[in-house]
Amino acid sequence: MNWEHRRPYSVVNGAYAALGSLLLSVHGELPDEITDYAKDVMFSSPSPSGAVVQFPCPLKEQEAAGAIKALEACVVAAIADLRYGPKPRPIHVDMERIACFLMSAYLTTIDGMGKGDLRVREKIPDTDLHQAQSNQYRRLSANLFETKDRGRYYHIHGSLEATTTLKMLGLPAFRPDLTDYRQCIDTIERVVKRFTVAELEELNIRHRQAGIEALKWEKFKKTTHGQALCSTPPFTVTSLERTTPPVPFPRTNQRSGTNPQVLQGIKVLELCRVIAGPTIGRSLAAHGAQVLKVTSDRLPDVPFFQLDVNTGKHTTSLDLKVPHDRAIFDTLLAEADVLIDGYRPGALEKLGYGPLHLSSLARRRGKGFVYVAEDCFGDPQQPGPKRSAPTTTNGHTAVPKGSHHPNRNPSPPTDWSSRPGWQQIADCATGVAWTQGAFMSLSEPVVPPFPMSDYGTGALGAAAALLALRDRAVRGGSWACRTSLCQYDVFLLGLGAYSEDVQRRIRAAHGFGMDSTGKGGFFGLRHGDSVDEVGRRAVRSMRRAGSGVFGEGMTVEAWSRGYQGTVRWPREAVTVGGVRVGYSRATRPNGFDEPGWEGWEVDEEVAAEE
Repeated sequence: MNWEHRRPYSVVNGAYAALGSLLLSVHGELPDEITDYAKDVMFSSPSPSGAVVQFPCPLKEQEAAGAIKALEACVVAAIADLRYGPKPRPIHVDMERIACFLMSAYLTTIDGMGKGDLRVREKIPDTDLHQAQSNQYRRLSANLFETKDRGRYYHIHGSLEATTTLKMLGLPAFRPDLTDYRQCIDTIERVVKRFTVAELEELNIRHRQAGIEALKWEKFKKTTHGQALCSTPPFTVTSLERTTPPVPFPRTNQRSGTNPQVLQGIKVLELCRVIAGPTIGRSLAAHGAQVLKVTSDRLPDVPFFQLDVNTGKHTTSLDLKVPHDRAIFDTLLAEADVLIDGYRPGALEKLGYGPLHLSSLARRRGKGFVYVAEDCFGDPQQPGPKRSAPTTTNGHTAVPKGSHHPNRNPSPPTDWSSRPGWQQIADCATGVAWTQGAFMSLSEPVVPPFPMSDYGTGALGAAAALLALRDRAVRGGSWACRTSLCQYDVFLLGLGAYSEDVQRRIRAAHGFGMDSTGKGGFFGLRHGDSVDEVGRRAVRSMRRAGSGVFGEGMTVEAWSRGYQGTVRWPREAVTVGGVRVGYSRATRPNGFDEPGWEGWEVDEEVAAEE
C-alpha cells in the first residue's frame, strides 16, 4: 500500500525518498565519502505541523529542497573530515526551516517591515533603475497571459527593463494614467491575445526577451530540450583543466569557543542579481566563505531581494566595461577561489571572464578555480567529461563539448540553452505552472507561490560548488559547475505530485471552496495574477492555516550597519556535527563595501545567534 494512504503524509518521510532520488540522479558526481554520509542524514520537524505540507502547492517543494540541502550538508561533512580530521558528523535537516528557506524573501524584514510594506522603500536603496518593479503597469509586463490560440498561455517577461517587451507588443513603455492592478492586467492581456504563440516566440527571439509558452509536463518532456534535460543531472561538475596541483584548504585562525567553518579562507566572487545566483553565494557564506558580490551602479536589481540574499557577504560596485574597474576586478580575481556567474549565458565570456579565461589564469598562477554557472534553461549539450580531465594538446586544455566558447556556433532553434529567463519562465516551460493550476481546479496555468525554484536552484549550485572545492583540494585542477532553474524543476517534477488524497487535504487546509466570491482567497487566483499577488495570498493563507514557518525560533535578528536597521531572516535549515553553519555578518545593500579581501568584520551578535 502506498505510504500516503496508510497514514497522514509526512514531508519528513517524503524528504528521505527525495534524497534517494537525488543521489540516484547525481550518482556519477559523488565520491563514496559523500554518499556514505547520506545514509545517516536525519530529517526532522520540531512540531507536528512541520510534518505536514506547508505550501498550497501540489508538488514536493519542501522534500526536493530538503534533499538538496541534505546533499549540501553531506559535502560539508566530507570537507570537514578532510580539513579538520575524520569524526562522527551527524547531519540534521529541519523541514520547517526548509519551508522558510523556500520563501525566505517573504520572511525577511527590516525594522519589522516586510516585502509588501510600502514603507520599506525608505530603508532600501533604489536599484530599480527602470521602474520595472515600482511601476504597476511596467511590473505586470512580466506576467502570464492567454494568447490568440485559445487555451494556450504565454509568459512574457519585461525583466528589469520593461520597455522592450512592452514596445514589441505595440504598447507604450509608460502609462502614468494606468495604476489599477486589474486594469493593468486586462490592458496588457488584450494586446497579448492578438498574437499566436508562434508570433510571440518570434517576437521574443528577435528582441532577445525572456518569454515562453506555458507547457504541460508531458509536453515539455517531448520537446528536444526537455528530452535532453531529463537525461541530465540536476547539476554537473566538469573538469576545465588538470594541470594545476591540489589546493589544500587554507590555514585560518579559529575563534575560541566556536566550531570551525569548512570554507574559512575561501574567497568567492559573485556576479549575480536577483535570487538564484545570489543564493549560491549566500549558502557559501553560511559555510564561512568570504563572498564578495560584485554589481554595477548602471545595472538594475530588485531592491528588496538584496535584503535577503546579501546576508553574510560583502558587496561592492565595479563596472567591468571600464578599464579602471576591470583592473581592480583582475586583482580580486587573482586571489579568488570561486567565481559565480548568474548572468545570461555567454555574457561573462564577452567580457573576457568565462571558464576558458579562468583555466588560462589558473595555469599561470598555479592554482585552480571553481566556476559556478546558473541560468534558466541549462545546457544539456555541455557536460562533457564529468569529473575527469578533458583531452589536452601540447599542454593546452581542449574546449569541453558544449562549453560556452565565444566562437561556438549558435544553438539550433530547438535548443533553449541560450535563451534568457527567470523563475517564472522556467516554471511555465517545464509544466510547474500547469500543475499548480490543475491543483487549483482550473483549466489554466498559474505560477506557484514564492520563488521556490530560485532558492532550490541556488541550493543545487552551492552543493556543486562545495563538491568542486573538495575536488580541487584532493585532485587539483579547475572545475566548472552548472545548474539551472529548469534542472531544478525537472528534479521536482520527477518526484511526482502529491496523491489526490494529500492534495485534497492541502486544499481544505487553505480554504478551497470556502470563498464563494473568489475575491481575495488563494483559490481566487487566475493565470493573469502576478507573482506578487500569488505570494501575498499564499502568505495570508498559510498564516490562517497555522503554518509553523511563522513560529518562534525560525528567524535570526541583528543590526545591519549597511541598512541602518534591525534585520530579521530565516535560520539555516541544516546542522553538521563539529562545524558551524551560519553567518558572520548581517546583510547590506549592493555596492556597500570597498573592493578587497582584507578587513572583513565578524559581527559577534550574528555569529552567536546562528
